[in-house]
Amino acid sequence: MLDERKAAILRAVVEEHIETAQPVGSAHVARAARLRVSSATVRNEMALLEREGYLAQPHTSAGRIPTDKGYRFFVDQLTEPGHLGAGQTQQVREFFARAHGELEQMLHDTSRLLSNLTQYAGVVVGPPHEVATIRAVQVVSLGPRVALLVAVLSNGVVERRTVELDDDAGEERVAAATAHLGAHLTGHTLAELGAVPATGDGVVDRVVAHAMAALTGSDGPASEDVFVGGASHMAAAFEAVETVRKVLSTLEEQYVLVTVLREVLDRGLSVSIGAEHGLLPLAECSIVVAPYDLEGEHAGSIAVLGPTRMNYPQALAAVAVVSRRLGRALSEG
Repeated sequence: MLDERKAAILRAVVEEHIETAQPVGSAHVARAARLRVSSATVRNEMALLEREGYLAQPHTSAGRIPTDKGYRFFVDQLTEPGHLGAGQTQQVREFFARAHGELEQMLHDTSRLLSNLTQYAGVVVGPPHEVATIRAVQVVSLGPRVALLVAVLSNGVVERRTVELDDDAGEERVAAATAHLGAHLTGHTLAELGAVPATGDGVVDRVVAHAMAALTGSDGPASEDVFVGGASHMAAAFEAVETVRKVLSTLEEQYVLVTVLREVLDRGLSVSIGAEHGLLPLAECSIVVAPYDLEGEHAGSIAVLGPTRMNYPQALAAVAVVSRRLGRALSEG
């Protein structure tokens, strides 16, 4: 633990570096931290903080910048998230007032909302499909040998699959297949799906078999959908082109993103900083993450990803507000 003076100095360095992206000198810290000590004393304390790993000096004659350890201390000392401004609060209110329709579009739009609120990349992980139950299923004939399978899941996802048939089943037998599928699939999760009992009508059973293959096959729903909004903000957040390239490449790897966010939450954290992710491409990034609930059950997670020099109070506020409103919107349907 740091004594009160060192903690005040470290907070002043972090806040100024977040604001300016420049190394912070002792004279500024002495004023910002309202310390009744000289700049020389502040310089000595900053040197001690550097030796203890909280600060770094990029150049001999420059001021200091926070390290991952310094940012971690700053975040852990926050007693509560920051507050969204009046304009941002209104933006969130208006967004969820009109956020209706299919789940995928809502989650995609939510990732862009997060990005607009923070000026970082917004990430939304959708509910895992394998734990969602089937609320309704229908097979619709599109032609003599083509049908469309539509399955509505409890998490709001609407799955559509084209079904190629062996022969012209006719409207009556397609309707019979729909009724049979509904009777045996409704209320079950995708992970629980097995063989559907035969009806005794060969044509109906073939329609059912093709529909099941489309729903459960390799082209079926992914485990979790990931939506990323505002990735272009990363280009403005880092000076090094190579860093931007690595971050953008990681944002395209859905499995990696889901794994990182899950591990952060599993560690009981809401913020992961730099090397804490265990991912070299994100070593200069921080992630602020929160889960959201659907009808009282954990459904997915939302996050903002930006440079370690991010505005943590604002990011925490945005993630907290949006996760709460998203969960409410999904539960209300």
